[in-house]
Amino acid sequence: MADDAIAIRGIREGLLLTIKPDAGDWTEMVARLSARIDEQRAFFKGARVALDVGSRPVIHHELDSLKAILSKREITLWAVISSSSTTLGAARNLGLETTLVAQSEQLDTPAINPEEPGKPGVFIDHTLRSGRTVRTNGNVIVYGDVNPGAEIVAGGSIIIWGRLRGTVHAGANGDETAIVCALDLAPTQLRIAGYITVSPQDKRRKPLPETAAVRQGRIVAEPWNG
Repeated sequence: MADDAIAIRGIREGLLLTIKPDAGDWTEMVARLSARIDEQRAFFKGARVALDVGSRPVIHHELDSLKAILSKREITLWAVISSSSTTLGAARNLGLETTLVAQSEQLDTPAINPEEPGKPGVFIDHTLRSGRTVRTNGNVIVYGDVNPGAEIVAGGSIIIWGRLRGTVHAGANGDETAIVCALDLAPTQLRIAGYITVSPQDKRRKPLPETAAVRQGRIVAEPWNG
């Protein structure tokens, strides 16, 4: 069910959950948030989450309890944003960040020969296994698979000459024209700029080359015809 009191949007570092003033008391808010996550487990699984609670004061044990609830659902709470000194103190005591990385901050840019036309990029000639992360301001090409638990964050497009099962974020600096291509497109989570989607849970699906792109305000997958 939809819950307008809890807003969710993608940021470069993961997901930002904003608790609006009409979300009720803390216990009620946590219950509503848990229900929201349970309804969309595939979407949230493995996510890194920042929580914006505004001016709401949240004490240590309340924040610690929420952190544990999210952890049981394979979600990492890494930051809490608030104007309340009580909340900020509790967050710091739990080792959480209290600010987000500036959205204008750019990722590292690989070198490119200026005499050659094209865009900078990184070529990886092997499969990315679980726990591996690639971050670049340019494009990424992987000659191999991207396994569940692996992550790619690129300022440009991402091309996988293999199976995509991990998490990818193309256009990480806001480029909505970036694309994601794979011979078998079934990511844990796929993001382009600020848009997010997950693969349908259809194990009978026949693998086929596809391209994911932003079309009319949402991510769509189309046949990859080269």
